[in-house]
Amino acid sequence: MTRIPEFEHGDVVELAPLLRRVVGARVRDAHLVEDLVQEALTRVMAVRQRLEPQTLAPYAVVTARNLVASLAASESRSRRYEHLLVDLREPALPEEEALRHEERAAITTALEQLPRHEREALVAHEVEGRDISSLAASRQSTPGAIATQLSRARARLRVEYLLALEQTEPPTSRCRPVLLALSAGDRRRQRDLDSGRHLLACAWCARLSEPLLDRRKTAAVPGEVRVPIRSDTDVVSARKQGRELARRAEFVATDLTIIATAISETARNIVMFAERGEVMVSLVGENGRQGVTVVARDSGPGIADLDRALKDGYSEYGGLGLGLPGVRRLMDEFEISSEPGRGTTVIMTKWRQDR
Repeated sequence: MTRIPEFEHGDVVELAPLLRRVVGARVRDAHLVEDLVQEALTRVMAVRQRLEPQTLAPYAVVTARNLVASLAASESRSRRYEHLLVDLREPALPEEEALRHEERAAITTALEQLPRHEREALVAHEVEGRDISSLAASRQSTPGAIATQLSRARARLRVEYLLALEQTEPPTSRCRPVLLALSAGDRRRQRDLDSGRHLLACAWCARLSEPLLDRRKTAAVPGEVRVPIRSDTDVVSARKQGRELARRAEFVATDLTIIATAISETARNIVMFAERGEVMVSLVGENGRQGVTVVARDSGPGIADLDRALKDGYSEYGGLGLGLPGVRRLMDEFEISSEPGRGTTVIMTKWRQDR
């Protein structure tokens, strides 16, 4: 078993050497190893706030292993069908309708596992479109209590949905509590359950943990746009699409401008310093809140002096004049990871202020 070092504080980028050993033991192509490591680090950064610190390193190892396994499965499938000369990366499967039916059945089963009051509230909010204030009034409760109830229901629903798809019971009595703690982002409960150690020991939970934590795939409000960044035109496109996505989450006009500006600044950095990269904008939900997360990633030269780059007034081009310090102030949450010669990843979130 991979020895996991103590990792309670510090930047996620410190996990890179560990992940290179994990991936390098299974993948020989050095460039591919680096791609997988960077992808694993990005996924860990995206869920960092939802994990108890001692769970970060085990989760990173689990994520890297899952990425390697997915790569191996994809390559095996490609070799099996290579003689057909068909690109099977996005195959049109004849059993797609059966898969959709299976997913609908899993949702139904998962909903049935929720307490009745949570199920009714979740359906009213997500399906019928009722806002939190009207739900609180009809239930003689407060908006805060309803938001908490909805957050708890979503966390439980995500777990029950995955269990329904598995069509089997968890292998141990600790599995469900650990998965619930991860899904809810309950760091105290994760610590009490020693979730990090459990993820390393239980391959079953390790496989299910990633979709539970990654809100890019399990957002409370569906929505995601990805824009490859290579030119000024792409910067404009990313800004426009990100703003439109935020509008769907009913952000006020001022916040829409803030989000669009942050996207522009980080996308411009990619064009100026890395030549190419990607901006991903996702609608996310956590603890009853709704927000927008922006991930700007490149594989350029990286930032040699992060401390200097994060100081006010530092800029290597004309741009909007905000720089990374300005972007950090605009957004509610801001994370940056950069290694010279390996690229930079910025993850930032803006939460909607309920009116």
